[in-house]
Amino acid sequence: MALLGDFAFYAGKPSEELIRFKPQGCSREVIIMVPQDDNWAELIEKSYGDKAKKVSRYAIKKENNIFDGHKLKQAISELPEGYELKLLEEQEYALCRNNRWATDLVSQFKDYDTYKKLGLGVVAFKDGELVAGASSYSRYREGIEIEIDTREDHRRKGLAYACGAKLILQCLEKGLYPSWDAQNMWSVALAEKLGYHFSHEYPAYEVMGKAWEDGCAVR
Repeated sequence: MALLGDFAFYAGKPSEELIRFKPQGCSREVIIMVPQDDNWAELIEKSYGDKAKKVSRYAIKKENNIFDGHKLKQAISELPEGYELKLLEEQEYALCRNNRWATDLVSQFKDYDTYKKLGLGVVAFKDGELVAGASSYSRYREGIEIEIDTREDHRRKGLAYACGAKLILQCLEKGLYPSWDAQNMWSVALAEKLGYHFSHEYPAYEVMGKAWEDGCAVR
């Protein structure tokens, strides 16, 4: 079992003990359980029943040398009038922490010093307000996993496209791979617009944190 933010990844021999194990201090509202195979999936369903909502997620290929720098710069230049992009630094980190819709942009980094060392991000502002961003949901040795969020009242304006393009360029400059995993087909479409290619659909289970906690009490 590998736990990363909202995600729990299961592999190896299926174990009900692992399915029900919740690490101390983990207080996520929803945990997304990702089974390695059908045997793990069946065990999740058996353990949580209708409290485990089966969903589809969409894997994006990890390919080198696929990004068109000119196109990405063009995406940034098409940012709507009145909006501006900024690198995600200390002040922006605090704003993300204090805006519920933006917390996942920085939530895996306990403080700004940790984010500065390991994270990377871009945010969009309108009239001094944080309205969108693209950042590292997590960091691994060769790259990052991208998280993109836009405040609901500023969606459909190309902000995610511009922020994503800027973040990808940042990654390429630093020799990091900007890995992408999609929650829905909208995210797949955005990824493809930025230069990625779709790989495959895979199953996952959304389990409410309370159900996970209750399940852990059953031995």
